[in-house]
Amino acid sequence: MNMKVLITASSRGIGFNLAKELLNKGHEVTITSSNIRNIENAYKELRELGTVHYFQADLSSKEDIKRMVKDAWDAMGRIEALIWNAPNVKCEPCMVHEARYRDWLEAALLHLVSPGYITTLLIQAWLEKKIKGVLIYLSSASVLEPMPPLLLADTARAGLVQLTKGITRAYGGKGIRAYVVLLGSFDTPGARENLAKIAEERGMSLEEIWRKEVIERTPLKRTGKWSELGALIDFLLSENAEYMMGSTILFDGAMTRGVNL
Repeated sequence: MNMKVLITASSRGIGFNLAKELLNKGHEVTITSSNIRNIENAYKELRELGTVHYFQADLSSKEDIKRMVKDAWDAMGRIEALIWNAPNVKCEPCMVHEARYRDWLEAALLHLVSPGYITTLLIQAWLEKKIKGVLIYLSSASVLEPMPPLLLADTARAGLVQLTKGITRAYGGKGIRAYVVLLGSFDTPGARENLAKIAEERGMSLEEIWRKEVIERTPLKRTGKWSELGALIDFLLSENAEYMMGSTILFDGAMTRGVNL
């Protein structure tokens, strides 16, 4: 069943490539970004693949979030699914001793407060209109094995696991399903930008640190493929995933070494 899907932070990287995969599978998609030029360029590339809409939105702004949800709902006629994706915290990669109060605040806003608030807005609308809905929060496998330079984000988005289970237990009987996907490494501009900063600090080349911190951490010796992620999300959107609701899904090519879900 094709759905009307809102994907946040989707002008490049994970969100953009996921939008491409879902459009190819016949879903209607709304993409967003705080950068108007990036989102316009993304729209120009995606519009040949299917029905896509775009809006500018700062995910740390309450008013932008409310406007984004309204605009996406109006454009598509309804929102049937949210795929939450978030941009990087500006200071990261940074260690805890380097973090300022506003860095912690930004991490909390982007990785817990904002997805929580969007969830509230959507559940209110779904309950009022008696619509079934799907919530998919994209997080990171580093929630299970924290990476010190990304600890601000890891700490904040760990709460999405609890949110997913709690939302499903509270509203699953009304047709509202939630999932959190802990992602391993994908080849994105953001990932390379973060590692480039770490490489500079360590006196290494980007190629060296990419091989050590990304490629060699999984027995597959590669990053995730967009087709793999697209297939997973398409499945979670379908009713075939109903009995999996509330699940935390580790999708990392066995990058993490322990079993602690």
